[in-house]
Amino acid sequence: MTDRLVDMFERRKAFMRALGDSPEPLDLSKKENQRLLRDIAIRGVEEVWESQSLLKNWKPHRKTEVPEFDRDKYLEEWIDAFNYFFSTLILAGFNEEDLYRMYVKKDEIIHERLKNGY
Repeated sequence: MTDRLVDMFERRKAFMRALGDSPEPLDLSKKENQRLLRDIAIRGVEEVWESQSLLKNWKPHRKTEVPEFDRDKYLEEWIDAFNYFFSTLILAGFNEEDLYRMYVKKDEIIHERLKNGY
């Protein structure tokens, strides 16, 4: 079976190509490329906010609860966010190995912090 993270990166690159965008890394020393990367990342943040708008019972002062929750729509908004974030990683020159390696490294750091009472 193909590695799923590799597949996700490849699918995002294919989508970028279908849009006519190059999935090649940008020269991040250039102002316009930093602006583009920031714009794409902000689109991902907007998708996260859209996912949060589906949460209706978060207000501590709310007396009634809304029992309906569209789980699939919530996940779909997160996938939209991930897609923008994958694009930023790809354009910044990172790949699935870089993401996984840093994920594991950071995970070890936060567990060490918990262990040591950070």
